[in-house]
Amino acid sequence: MVCLESDLQDGQMKEVEVGHHSVLLTRCDGKYSAIGNQCTHYGAPLSKGVITGHTVRCPWHGACFNAHTGDLEEYPGIDCLPCHEVKIKNSKVYVSVKKKILRQEKRIKNMGAAIPGDTRTILLLGGGAASLICAEILRQENYGGRIIMASRDELLPYDKTRLSKVMNVESDTIVLRRMEFFHQYDIEVWLRKEALSVDTDKKTVTFDDGSVQSYDQLLISTGCRAKGLDVPGMKLDNVKMLETPEDARQIHAGSQGSNVVLVGTSFVGMEIASYLIGKASSITVIGSSELPYQNTLGREIGRATMLMLSEKNVKFYMNANVTEVRGVDGKVKEIVLKSGEVIPADILIVGIGIKPNSDFLKGSKIKMDSKNFVTVDKYMRTNVPDVYCAGDLATFPLTMAKNQLVNIGHWQMAQAHGRIAALNMLNKQIELSSVPFYWTVLLGKTIRYAGYGEGYTEIVMKGNFEDKKFLALYIKDDSVIAAASLNFDPAVSAVAERLVSGKVITKKEAESDDLSWLQLS
Repeated sequence: MVCLESDLQDGQMKEVEVGHHSVLLTRCDGKYSAIGNQCTHYGAPLSKGVITGHTVRCPWHGACFNAHTGDLEEYPGIDCLPCHEVKIKNSKVYVSVKKKILRQEKRIKNMGAAIPGDTRTILLLGGGAASLICAEILRQENYGGRIIMASRDELLPYDKTRLSKVMNVESDTIVLRRMEFFHQYDIEVWLRKEALSVDTDKKTVTFDDGSVQSYDQLLISTGCRAKGLDVPGMKLDNVKMLETPEDARQIHAGSQGSNVVLVGTSFVGMEIASYLIGKASSITVIGSSELPYQNTLGREIGRATMLMLSEKNVKFYMNANVTEVRGVDGKVKEIVLKSGEVIPADILIVGIGIKPNSDFLKGSKIKMDSKNFVTVDKYMRTNVPDVYCAGDLATFPLTMAKNQLVNIGHWQMAQAHGRIAALNMLNKQIELSSVPFYWTVLLGKTIRYAGYGEGYTEIVMKGNFEDKKFLALYIKDDSVIAAASLNFDPAVSAVAERLVSGKVITKKEAESDDLSWLQLS
């Protein structure tokens, strides 16, 4: 037990040490609480984050925890925090930590298992973030029926955000849950099994091995795949697209001392270019727009990114298109641009966008939009009863964007979808209200992003790119709709909290020199 001064005001928090262990002491509504201080996602110090009401939000990637219980309230973390005992005596705060808990930085929320005699079956198609969270929430809510997760992957659900950041990754190190976990909570996992068709009248799914599985409720979360270039030469060896840990390892190995050409200036493309600096002998990036991700983060950040990478000898060809991939002896040798320029290449990495994995739904009654994404409501329900969709495949109404139908391929959003789908399978009638949160890593620096910036008309800047310390606030209709930052924590988490609450951040507030609302440390 440790005795502390009770100097916190309501809505404040601080890190305290209890037995060489970092604990977060909070005060909300006059009540003191103590929970673990390390975010269960990547270990960020929560004391450097944002506290709003009873919620503590991580400064790095936006995961949220209940200040009283340590329970997870928003992703991308998947585990809860340990909770410690607090007593107040003679105006002193006493925190005691059980030895058993002291070694635990994470806590799995109580989960049930299958109940004998419960004949219901929930079938989850896809082995990504949405399916995993859906399965976990079902068991946390004491659903006692059968849960089957069918995935075409060879690997249990894993952290896909790592693939473009640490490319020589061992599969074992990014798996989110071990097989023992699935056994313990009666979640059946079928790997290397792909759905070929869905019959919503009969409530059955047919798989590539000829088997047919019936369901009571169905979650479709098969995600998207990388889009290839529609040019001659794409079948040559050493043309790579990043979709799996094996792809990442092959790109890592094939790029050592090689001339690498990357097509596409998305977040993933820029992360791969950044990762390969110092490993490849040359890196050339070909983009179809004027600047990297100019439509999402804006021209200034696109320009700054280009500058950061150019200083490390990454060469850019922008407003350019590939017309041919030439090879010798079946391997890539050079890339031909529309301008006629020819770029030598030992390996070509294509990252120009995604296509939905929805071919197997064609001919079914499940409604898709013009791009073959599945349309859902705020409860993740499709137009067919008992059929839900989540993750990158879903087009859904975004609360903070006045219920505009959007498709957002963010890790945290897929997890939130999985949770909402599970709760509504159990008739909880809970709407999706999450605010998108995203991050990208360049040269060891993390740009964080929260909100939905499509259609912004101007950007209010704090700090500057040259010092590699800035906060960009995206304005539409005189209010902030998104924020991006570099070395400006926990500003993006503070913006996310305001967007979740629905409390408008006015343009005037954004332009003000008073930054106290950002809870900057």
